[in-house]
Amino acid sequence: MIKAAIQKVYRYRWLLQQLVNRDLKVKYKRSYLGYLWSLLNPLLMMVVVSIVFSQVFRYDIENFPLYLLCGQVLFNFFSEATTMAMHSIQQSAGLIKKVYMPKYILPLSKVCSSCVNLLWSLVAIIIMLLVSQVTWHTTVLLFPIPLIYLFLLSYGIGLFMSVLATYFRDMIHLYSVFVQALMYMTPIFYPVEVLPPEAFAIVNYNPLYHIATYFRKVVLWGTLPSVQDNLICIAFAVGALLIGGIVFKKYQKNFLLYI
Repeated sequence: MIKAAIQKVYRYRWLLQQLVNRDLKVKYKRSYLGYLWSLLNPLLMMVVVSIVFSQVFRYDIENFPLYLLCGQVLFNFFSEATTMAMHSIQQSAGLIKKVYMPKYILPLSKVCSSCVNLLWSLVAIIIMLLVSQVTWHTTVLLFPIPLIYLFLLSYGIGLFMSVLATYFRDMIHLYSVFVQALMYMTPIFYPVEVLPPEAFAIVNYNPLYHIATYFRKVVLWGTLPSVQDNLICIAFAVGALLIGGIVFKKYQKNFLLYI
């Protein structure tokens, strides 16, 4: 099933490219700064949140702005990719009714367009690494690995949510609440050490916590992730992709009845 899906994506790669280009053009239409907003937005938010949390809560985190930026960039990608993928079937109702196409390309195009924004946000991290004069470690070369885990996780959840949102429109509103709660369950602006054991037990089941920690290890702390770190991230990513793919394949045949 996975091999056949990959072959279809390759066969329809031109369509995928056009869908991604369309999303990017729509997002930055009539914007003077365009793609630069993907660079400026995380930097501006980092400045604001850093001032608030460093002065009010005074968490003792070394290189707190970079710590915050690493978590923020990854979470923003997840939030944007899954939310856009959730709307992908409804937004492309006219296209689905007119031509045949592998429908799972629609959520994939949303996640891929979010990847373009992620790449610009990574430039913001590089700028902060240079400005902060943080020591660069060779482990930074491993930064694509957690991003691959995050991409697979986001696509899997995007597939699942696109089905739910097509069949039950209320899920669109519920998911926004879930994402908001997930943000506070992910140690983006606070150290996980401040959590009581009961709260940490819950956060430990959050895949974004493990992926964000992996990313910080290789980019910020110069620590080589363990085999266990990789296995946990792989389990979450592949698990989400399999569940999302199975649910999507089972229910996609009835999309025309609900869009």
